[in-house]
Amino acid sequence: MNIGQAAAATGVSAKRIRYYEQIGLVDAAVRSESGYRVYDAQDIHTLRFVHRARDLGFSLAEIETLLDLWHDSRRSNADVKAVALAHVEELQTKIAELQAMADTLNELANRCDGGTRPNCPILNELEGGCS
Repeated sequence: MNIGQAAAATGVSAKRIRYYEQIGLVDAAVRSESGYRVYDAQDIHTLRFVHRARDLGFSLAEIETLLDLWHDSRRSNADVKAVALAHVEELQTKIAELQAMADTLNELANRCDGGTRPNCPILNELEGGCS
């Protein structure tokens, strides 16, 4: 299949497929005599793996590690689990940071009467608490 068909089959845009090939995340596709990329079933399977990993928020470096583990028939599942759990920890840290931001914004919004006066606690906080 060509790159457009591969994109449709995997949910990965053609531009992103070319990028993944360029950075070496996935192997470059075989080229037809006319120079077009040709993707086989294994390429599609790999692109779907990458797409699912991206959906779960893994970084490109983490995906590269997961791909290496996926292709290593002698791997330890403990190694895969360690990558997943490290990612969970990163996600939980991000969640806590986002929750702290939401809490701060809610507090500021609650201090704002939403009226017509120019003094705004939200803007005051954004400018560093200066009046």
